[in-house]
Amino acid sequence: MTFVQLIDCRTSRFDEMDRLMDRWVEQTKGKRTATHNMIGKDRSDEAHFVEIVEFPSYEEAMRNSRLPETDRIFNEMVALCDEMPTFTDLDVVRDEQLNADTVRMFFETLGTRGELPPMNDLLVEDYHDHDPANPQDVIGMDAARREFAMWRAGFDFSFTIEDQMAQGDRVCTRWTWNATHKGEFLGIAPTGRKVSMTGTTIHRCSPDGKIAEGWWQYDRLALMAQLGALEALER
Repeated sequence: MTFVQLIDCRTSRFDEMDRLMDRWVEQTKGKRTATHNMIGKDRSDEAHFVEIVEFPSYEEAMRNSRLPETDRIFNEMVALCDEMPTFTDLDVVRDEQLNADTVRMFFETLGTRGELPPMNDLLVEDYHDHDPANPQDVIGMDAARREFAMWRAGFDFSFTIEDQMAQGDRVCTRWTWNATHKGEFLGIAPTGRKVSMTGTTIHRCSPDGKIAEGWWQYDRLALMAQLGALEALER
């Protein structure tokens, strides 16, 4: 179970504490078990800071605390505080990556059979799509729907999410696309073939949680080979 420690402190020497944290990161490289560290400053009290440190588990947090570098840095940190910091230990019982959930829903929606559902709850109106296979970027909800419709007219398909990572407003998804060629696609008559393709997409999400921009990289050459298009060119 993911474990989070909150360190609440007051200090008028934050610049020194910030440099101290840099030293801890450098000295514990390859040994620390913390996976995420964040420090926030109270907007109503400039001397009040809260540090949030995330670990894979409580046991890993305890292993991290036993590092001699952690113990030494902690003592130096206390000396920089105006008063003794307080610690709150938390087992994470709910952890939602909301932008990642939106992106997953986007991929599921693209593969929906029948009429393409409205995507107003997933995409911003001026959504910007970057696809190296297109001579120009696709910009705007209507243009994006036309692009999606071209793929949906040519194939019945679904995405399998292999890996997904979210950081800030970006979500990176590694996916596998499995499809049946049911209709004309880029001038290729329907073959009925089962085809697949792998790719990675990076999405940027807007502050209101919708997808604002997408960058696609995928193996279209392998897809065209599976459709027999390369065989025709070689004759």
